[in-house]
Amino acid sequence: MQHTRQQSSLSMVLRVTSGNFLEMFDFFLYGFYATYIAKTFFPSGNLYASLILAFATFGAGFLARPVGAIILGSYIDRIGRRKGLILTLAIMACGTALIAFVPGYATIGLLAPVLVLIGRLLQGFSAGVELGGVSVYLAEMATPGRKGFFVSWQSASQQVAIMFAAVLGYGLHKLLPAQQIDQWGWRIPFFIGC
Repeated sequence: MQHTRQQSSLSMVLRVTSGNFLEMFDFFLYGFYATYIAKTFFPSGNLYASLILAFATFGAGFLARPVGAIILGSYIDRIGRRKGLILTLAIMACGTALIAFVPGYATIGLLAPVLVLIGRLLQGFSAGVELGGVSVYLAEMATPGRKGFFVSWQSASQQVAIMFAAVLGYGLHKLLPAQQIDQWGWRIPFFIGC
């Protein structure tokens, strides 16, 4: 009986933190691939100006986080943690899909950076509540005397997501020539995140 309860708790923790893993993987990918995003969506003739625009868009995701935390946090209290966290995953996936699938500036002009900005705002809106929502959910399902241990999985899953994104990027750079990474290969981790 005790063994079954432990397996059930572990299974629940892994399900909840896998969602958190995906959220953080998607959210931080942008930073890893900012140089490629700058060239694709923000060409200005000056690499530094393009990179500044790409990082300003990256920062927009952080500005959207408090708004998402307040709005979605209240919503999750009404509909329940599980449904709410699934909703945040869907919002994050939409933002990531926009970044992954939007044609570059050379193809659709100013619409490209606007759509990437919308994608980044969706990612930030979603991520704003994910951290708190997952922490509360883990605390609520923790066995007596183990709240700290259960909630620590939230932070651990974030760190693993960032390391996984870095290892994936390293692997892509080993497998694909630099020209392919520059043209389309940088999008692969975003596809995986979707």
